[in-house]
Amino acid sequence: MSAANDYDYYPEFSWDTLPLYIHIRKRIAFEDEDLEYLSKFPLITLEKTTGMRTYGCTCAGSIKAAEQIKERNPNAKVLYYRNCLINYTFYSFDKELDEHDDWFLKDKDTGENIKVLAGDYKLYDLSQPEVQEWWINKATKVVCDNSSIDGLFVDANIKVLDPVYLTRHANVSESKKTQVQNGWNEMMDTIQGILKEHKKLHLANIIRTRLGDSGISSLNYFDGSYIENIELPGAAPTQGNRAADNLEKGIAAVQQAAQSGKIIAMTLGLGESAEEADYDDMRNDAEADFTKLKTRIDFSIGLFLIIAEKYSYLNMHDGYDVNVDRTGQCNSIMWLKRLPEYDQPLGKPLGPAEKEGYIYTREFEHVRVKLDIKEQKADLIWSGDKNEELN
Repeated sequence: MSAANDYDYYPEFSWDTLPLYIHIRKRIAFEDEDLEYLSKFPLITLEKTTGMRTYGCTCAGSIKAAEQIKERNPNAKVLYYRNCLINYTFYSFDKELDEHDDWFLKDKDTGENIKVLAGDYKLYDLSQPEVQEWWINKATKVVCDNSSIDGLFVDANIKVLDPVYLTRHANVSESKKTQVQNGWNEMMDTIQGILKEHKKLHLANIIRTRLGDSGISSLNYFDGSYIENIELPGAAPTQGNRAADNLEKGIAAVQQAAQSGKIIAMTLGLGESAEEADYDDMRNDAEADFTKLKTRIDFSIGLFLIIAEKYSYLNMHDGYDVNVDRTGQCNSIMWLKRLPEYDQPLGKPLGPAEKEGYIYTREFEHVRVKLDIKEQKADLIWSGDKNEELN
């Protein structure tokens, strides 16, 4: 894995405060308050379904939202979402596939289209050059033809590369799985060349510990990786501490990627701690007391700071859906909120993280971090607490 040589099209980055990322979707058009909030983030991914109810499709909704964000902050980097395997039918060009049923993966036993997610969505057969060409053209045209779109976010790479997903869950043969994986490699290599020529970003959901090398070798195709599920137990070697061992492996992979100059967009959910903090009450409260989530927030910030390098960004979330339900409630308590920790002075790291067992420590100019991944807790001593000691 090599570092990118040209950073002039990368997102803005500063160590002054926590560098932030946001990953979001809303079926109707964003309102002015939404756009003002979004424009404060240096790196933004507009998820599938963005604006489709207002503008008719995800591509039109994403372009419109990106234009409006750029009006408020020309330096914000906005990414357009595409899934490389699942045919989410939220795009204007999906009707073209009605005449190409042979472009989808078939169950090896029945010969029928494989469908996932409650049977609603088919899977692209990436082993076919025609499918690769169609996918590449549709994705890169939106990105390269629109100055408001700064890059492409590619999802579901893990499903393609996972040792068993295609054979066990999609029920294709081993030979077909290999052909699909080879097609994926050819696609991503081609896309990286196109986007690099246009100085557009290429990010992917690619680092995951259940892959043999955690996805590191595939990072050559991308400017960086989105990170999710880093805390979920995977193929960890020690049964007694499976979650901690898996997280340890994930930290090492993300550190390697970040230190090589790759963009890291780390997403961490509020998790079960949100339920323990009267989550539903907080959702209704515009002045929600996030101190109830302090343990989880501190752990998330600590975990991020252990891996963070230049071009690393953090997104703490309770899901990416910011639609409003029939009662007028937003599906997210984090939407339009800014935690006080976001504005704490951070400063540059004074060195890499140090590790002893499951405990990591690291110092920045204005904060000291101690992270215990086995106990799932972190101590953060900010510059205003100089007399305090790390526990």
